[in-house]
Amino acid sequence: MRIISGTARGRKLKEPIGSATRPTSDMVKESVFNIIQFDIEGRKVLDLFAGTGQLGIEALSRGASEAVFVDNSQDAVKLIWSNLNTCEFSDSAKVLAIDALRYLEREEQFDIIFLDPPYGSDLIEKTLAKIIEFDKLNANGIIICEIRADSVTPDVKSPYFLHKEYKYGRVKILRYERTLSD
Repeated sequence: MRIISGTARGRKLKEPIGSATRPTSDMVKESVFNIIQFDIEGRKVLDLFAGTGQLGIEALSRGASEAVFVDNSQDAVKLIWSNLNTCEFSDSAKVLAIDALRYLEREEQFDIIFLDPPYGSDLIEKTLAKIIEFDKLNANGIIICEIRADSVTPDVKSPYFLHKEYKYGRVKILRYERTLSD
């Protein structure tokens, strides 16, 4: 697992021990960042269910202004801090050991949200509902979700909408957006 592009390009990230965390593959990560490559510069990013932090760190490497990493595992939080230090992004980041759904109730908005909860849970639907309920995206913001390719694509309510879905083998990437106004 490595940083693909930007100021930290080529830096290797530490991976979790065991199977509690499922990092996004480099191929899928590269595809995700090809999808949003012109939407990252200067943006505020939220990496929910952050695991290793690789999605938020990749965004920082590509010019995001700041990133918030949320994971309820203390081991994941330590791993994220280690990876941030390796890439020298500690000053641009906040890492929180908190339940993602509880975190979304805070008053803070983002330009890009990465959403990659454990497969086989109902957390995609619950998390999207919370994001919409608490209006967590700025106008023209983007949500990137990673789910199994055979999963049902969750519906969202206006002003949020599904922009496009992409399939990469056993993985489906969903790009949701928020319009300027309702």
